[in-house]
Amino acid sequence: MTELTPVMTASEIEHFLDTQFSEVHVDGRVFSVIDVSPAKTTLRLDPIARHLRPGGTVSGPTLFALADVCAYLVILAHIGPMKHTVTTNLNINFMHKPKPGPLNCVSTLLKLGKRLAVVNCDILDENKTIVAQATATYSIPSK
Repeated sequence: MTELTPVMTASEIEHFLDTQFSEVHVDGRVFSVIDVSPAKTTLRLDPIARHLRPGGTVSGPTLFALADVCAYLVILAHIGPMKHTVTTNLNINFMHKPKPGPLNCVSTLLKLGKRLAVVNCDILDENKTIVAQATATYSIPSK
């Protein structure tokens, strides 16, 4: 894919989340935008007790949400704050049991078209081990 230049910064994305998608903070501020770069966005999750499951791990639904939010944000970082961009498909592979603690999701645009975007998401633990991998497709509304 050709090099893409972000049109939103990390702080602009954080502001968008605060004002247009505040429900992402229902558990408190657990997501933080770490980096926005060409075709990539990194989102950090600081899980709380609600995100954990018996056996000392972060729950699957929490990992799914992390991938979904990060995929959404990498698209917005490159098309602007189009809040009606929606997930049409997300497939996730759980690869390693993550210990309770911070996780980073690195989402990379594989395709950014006028109506569809395809994103790869790697979720990494503090040791940079990929604990889950997801592929997401989003529908982009017409301007």
